[in-house]
Amino acid sequence: MTAKSQEALGDSSPLAPATIGLWTAQISSIVRIELRRSLFGRRAILTWLLAVTPVLLVLSMALFPPTARWIADADVRANVWAYLFETLVLRAVIFFGCAWSFMNLFRGEIVDRSLHYSLLAAVRRDVLVAGKYIAGVLAAVSIYLPTVLLSIALTYLPMRTGDAWRAITSGGGLKAAAGYATVTILACVGYGAAFMAMGLFFRNPIFPALLAYGWEFINFLLPPVLKQISIVHFLRSISPVRVSEGPFAILAEPTAWWIAVPTLLILSSILTVLSGWRLRRYEIQYGVD
Repeated sequence: MTAKSQEALGDSSPLAPATIGLWTAQISSIVRIELRRSLFGRRAILTWLLAVTPVLLVLSMALFPPTARWIADADVRANVWAYLFETLVLRAVIFFGCAWSFMNLFRGEIVDRSLHYSLLAAVRRDVLVAGKYIAGVLAAVSIYLPTVLLSIALTYLPMRTGDAWRAITSGGGLKAAAGYATVTILACVGYGAAFMAMGLFFRNPIFPALLAYGWEFINFLLPPVLKQISIVHFLRSISPVRVSEGPFAILAEPTAWWIAVPTLLILSSILTVLSGWRLRRYEIQYGVD
């Protein structure tokens, strides 16, 4: 290979500045394209419908007099929202929303018979995976983070203005909102990497996704060692308010935040690398898929 061709390929070194600059530019382009698809494409409709569900539910609770009087109490409000966040937002809205959007990052192009256009582009396949994953995370956070913050704000609606302000400023409201925002972002990062990998490793990722949901759902029944083989365990560990899992739950100590957060990030990185490895060996078979 001539020096000119090597320069064209940018392979003077795998980590040469020119190579890193090329990858960064390619990832930026992929992110811009995929972000539009993830936020405004036809497959994003289901994601938006899921995201608006908790907002409408909390709004109805805040406007309905019996429940409004109920959540006007600061302690009750905090516990009610913690329960809604874990059972509805985390285990349903974000879980299934990420399953739908991240599995379709590549499966959607297979269904549309357009994946070969992406694979024939002059882009490394692992760079393509990185770009799509980053776009998916940005889109998910852009959808679910406002959902969580708006829902939290609506829980203060039945409270008196002064009581609501004190609850937000001096009552730990801002700190709790920041905690829920952190959990939301990490959920998008963790579930996104898991479902993108499922979409690449399985021809029909629906069944693995349902198995994953079942495993997350019965997490409260698992022994402490097995609890840690789940994303929801680490998310619950850093949640501002922990919800009781019922009388049949097997209790386990929550993982410290300084362990839970790096664990989720490392796990997501490993799954993304595995997705890149899988795509490098991927052969398109539209007739089979």
